Amino acid sequence: MSSSVSEISREITVAHSPDSDDAFMFYGLATNKVRVPGLRFTHTLCDIQTLNQNAMEGDGLYDVTAISFHAYPYIQKTYALLPSGGSVGDGYGPMIVATRAFSTDEIKLKKIAVPGTLTTAYLALKLFAPGVETEVVPFDQIIPQVLEGKYEAGLIIHEGQLTYSKSGLHRIVDLGRWWHSVTGLPLPLGGNAIRRSLGPAVIASVATALRDSIQYALDHREEALAYAMQFARDLDPQLADKFVGMYVNERTLDYGSDGREAVRRLLEMGHNAGIIPQRVNVEFVA
Repeated sequence: MSSSVSEISREITVAHSPDSDDAFMFYGLATNKVRVPGLRFTHTLCDIQTLNQNAMEGDGLYDVTAISFHAYPYIQKTYALLPSGGSVGDGYGPMIVATRAFSTDEIKLKKIAVPGTLTTAYLALKLFAPGVETEVVPFDQIIPQVLEGKYEAGLIIHEGQLTYSKSGLHRIVDLGRWWHSVTGLPLPLGGNAIRRSLGPAVIASVATALRDSIQYALDHREEALAYAMQFARDLDPQLADKFVGMYVNERTLDYGSDGREAVRRLLEMGHNAGIIPQRVNVEFVA
């Protein structure tokens, strides 16, 4: 890390979701605690479904973007995966919740509100229940609309995984737990992708900067959490700390061999099941 940035610097556009875990991860870069000579990072915050769609437009809208792994097959020619920055559920993940304690067989017959068809949560749901009926609802409206009776069940991501029970909802299936029971692997939900056209030197610098940003937040947890709290959507500090710990940890610094294998297995299973039309070559930059 360097304490100065050259006067003439190349802008690197970065896009990620306005969530406490992403805010924590990018704290070092967003606040200039981590700097890279010759590079200047500008940040755009957007929900993950929109980021997935933006990455598919032309050559992508951003140099670095958070994506759902389910979206990677559609952008693999333009983007490669960075070796750091993954959100991985180690025995936990997106959940199907409902106002009644349906059985797993019953839930497969319900219409389920989902946060987007390019989300990894949706991919995992379709692997779990191939014939299930779904309807896209903004992720932060899923719990309210299930409570209002518009849907009998919802697929929740982000902080809803920690708050659903306060609303009186029942967890029917934890897809991260289901995935682990089937594969023995963690469930890789999202990662950070980088535009291939930046070239090896810039890609290497950005990869190091992102890893340094994650490490800085882990090393300065209290101040990074204080920054992330502004994106915590009604979580108290204790729950925000728990949520960040679920998705920013040692696996975020490095997926590990089983984490990388999980990405490949997930997308291969999606392709074999006919959910993902094209075969996928999962490539992490060095």
